[in-house]
Amino acid sequence: MRNPNNRLARTIARTALILTSATAVALSLTACGGTGSDSNDGKTVTVYSADGVGDWYKTQFAKFKDQTGISVNLVEAGSGEVVSRVEKEQSNPQADVVVTLPPFMQKADRSGLLQASGVDTAAVAAADKDAGGKWVTLAGNYLCFIANPSVDSAKLTWDDLLKSEYKGKIQYSTPGQAGDGTAVLILLQQLMGKQGALDYLTKLQANNVGPSSSTGKLQAKVDKGEILIANGDVQMNLATVKEKGSKFTVFFPATADGKVKTVALPYLMGLAKGAPHSDAGKKLMDFLLSADAQKTLPDAYAVPARQDLKDAPASTPGAVSPSSVVKNVEILHPDWTTVLDSLDADVAAYSKATGS
Repeated sequence: MRNPNNRLARTIARTALILTSATAVALSLTACGGTGSDSNDGKTVTVYSADGVGDWYKTQFAKFKDQTGISVNLVEAGSGEVVSRVEKEQSNPQADVVVTLPPFMQKADRSGLLQASGVDTAAVAAADKDAGGKWVTLAGNYLCFIANPSVDSAKLTWDDLLKSEYKGKIQYSTPGQAGDGTAVLILLQQLMGKQGALDYLTKLQANNVGPSSSTGKLQAKVDKGEILIANGDVQMNLATVKEKGSKFTVFFPATADGKVKTVALPYLMGLAKGAPHSDAGKKLMDFLLSADAQKTLPDAYAVPARQDLKDAPASTPGAVSPSSVVKNVEILHPDWTTVLDSLDADVAAYSKATGS
């Protein structure tokens, strides 16, 4: 009769050998360091994007798959969070295409997180793309604010937002984390100077609910009346009104002399360094910059990046165009590279001044 202990020992040895072999295979695959295009033949591309154009993406990505057979995985987050995630994953890149707002795209470029894509950007103005091919404008957009219907926002000024009646009823996304929130700081610097902006935001802190890494999440809170006023951007806010039936209004606070100004806040697109499916990513970028895709942006309340379609109307009858919303608003175009030079110091000064 065979010794059962010997049989058990042989079984354990065989199991250990199988596990060891499986582990070796797994390690050999992960050692490729993000060359996932080999494993799926380039049939998937991953986009990390600032939130706001999700529904437009949904339609365009479906068309892209129909034409190319390539599926798109979308990960949405705040503008700063998008770049932070790409940076954290540098040892094993996951993103192929990155879409975010300034100055976070410029930060990604400076941090070595982008590569020249080589896609055709001839239809985009030189001012709207990187000379080295690292990023290009996908869609034009503008900073704005939104208000609950209970608020008469037509004549609201920056000084009005400091009134005690708004205590605990205002919230804006955090500068340094969210693109729209950073734009609030930049706009106030343009209007009041750097120290003036800090002084104002310190006063506004008495009414501010608290930090938020995502501007998009503030929309539902304003719509429900949990807060009365928040920052936003024209494209995202108008799209939410259309798609979700939100009742908030879009407005631009005026300065004491009655002037209304805002900053251009475009969606910028680039190819991630080490993109695991770079060829598929380039195809998607070319597709999103094509005339067929760009001409649908007005229906998503964004401005086409292509010069030949800048004034393209929405195909939906009665649709509100972004251009009409900012018709009487002076648009400021900051030098985002210069903004980036002092961004860390400005955000640190903001955090110190507001205690956030």
